[in-house]
Amino acid sequence: MNKKNTIPVIDSCSIDLNNKTTIHIDDLKEYIIKHEDMVFPHKHNFFHFVLFTKGSGEHIIDFNHYNIEPYQIYFMVPGQVHTWNFTGDEEGYVVNFSIDYFQSFLLRTDYLERFSFLQGKIERLIFVIPEQFRNQSITILEQILAAKTAGLSEDYIRTLLLQFILYISISTERDHQEHSTPYNHKIFNSFQQLVEQQFKSTKLPSVYADQLFITPNHLNAICKSYIGQSAGEIIRNRIVLEAKRLLVNRNLNISEIADELQFNDNSYFTKFFKKSAGLTPEEFRKQL
Repeated sequence: MNKKNTIPVIDSCSIDLNNKTTIHIDDLKEYIIKHEDMVFPHKHNFFHFVLFTKGSGEHIIDFNHYNIEPYQIYFMVPGQVHTWNFTGDEEGYVVNFSIDYFQSFLLRTDYLERFSFLQGKIERLIFVIPEQFRNQSITILEQILAAKTAGLSEDYIRTLLLQFILYISISTERDHQEHSTPYNHKIFNSFQQLVEQQFKSTKLPSVYADQLFITPNHLNAICKSYIGQSAGEIIRNRIVLEAKRLLVNRNLNISEIADELQFNDNSYFTKFFKKSAGLTPEEFRKQL
């Protein structure tokens, strides 16, 4: 691995998606057996989601720990770091699909951005499917699995996957949308997109507020109404998350990570990280 690579992509976890295969669906138990040696922090270069119908243990996404329960589903976007600690009784489904899986299929290439659980938002990526939606969710996944096994049309499989995504959005996002206005929703999403693009170079909330043509106080109010955090906290949390992801790569030293995140002072980066994470970068790395 090139030392200057930022976060390692584990190729052996990506072999299901190649030039000939842009979607992979599998029985979860079989998938775990195939990748039983992947119990260390790694990331994917594709979208990934798992629906547990049974199981115990935990899985860790971007260093947050989640206990497994029946009909829990989690979504991951490319670049998120995860690992798992399963106990061996897991059942369910796993689906991987490439970043451009829908690009030649949908008129709007950014269509998936409308679904918060496909944007890597930590507060929206994991939830339990309500009981009234469970049977139909399983039915659609079974149809995808059968279609993939039978080698049916890729467009048919895409249609089924999109149907599943839409169905999940109905079951999970309705309450969230009822408590927001379209304007605030657009501002909040735009802010998160700007942070994702600029967090290394732009660390002040006022700069983002200027780009959104609102005041910093207004931006803070919108952010707190959505996830209970100020704009500054969201920016800092994103920087710390990236630092944690970079610390997975032990070929990068702390100075190189600080430089990657555009901190001019290595000691300031260490203080910044410890204030948010409660540990120094070195201490955090030892825990991985």
